[in-house]
Amino acid sequence: MALPEPLRRRLGSFSRTVFTDSRRTCPQYPGYRADNEILSSLPLQMSLYFNVYFFPFWWLSAVVVLYLKYLDLSDYYKVILVTIMILASLIEVIRLYLGYMGNLQEKVPELAGFWLLSLLLQLPIILFLLFNEGLKIQPLERAVHIIFALFLTFQVIAAFITLRRMVKKRATHFRLKEFYQLEEHPV
Repeated sequence: MALPEPLRRRLGSFSRTVFTDSRRTCPQYPGYRADNEILSSLPLQMSLYFNVYFFPFWWLSAVVVLYLKYLDLSDYYKVILVTIMILASLIEVIRLYLGYMGNLQEKVPELAGFWLLSLLLQLPIILFLLFNEGLKIQPLERAVHIIFALFLTFQVIAAFITLRRMVKKRATHFRLKEFYQLEEHPV
């Protein structure tokens, strides 16, 4: 299942704008071969793998704690927490899928989507659940939210670094391809 083409193009354009270093486009060392370089990140992949197994535990503990403290919460916190649990669950499934596809298959738009979902949606949600004292945070809840926040923080940093490498390689490859086309067909 791939991303729709307009969304893929927009995410690709966004990632080229944010992650390209316009000062450096050439390889750093003489024996460099852009064709054979593997750009997927092992630390990011390991983090995604462990996150896949941690997420059901996080979800189950969050739902159990929500059930136990539901009657003690004010009405607006009840609505907020139920909405957050539904949104966080949906976002996490999509985020992990995009992370796997983007990292393993070296697809820039998918990895950029993963990075944006992590940074702009999932991390603020977890930080809200971790630091809002009006939610009457329980010790188990605090522990699993801290672990989840650490996963997210590491994944945001690792995905950013991986995206920069992927976009630099794609830009270099594109410029070399243009150069060789100009050599073959001079104006």
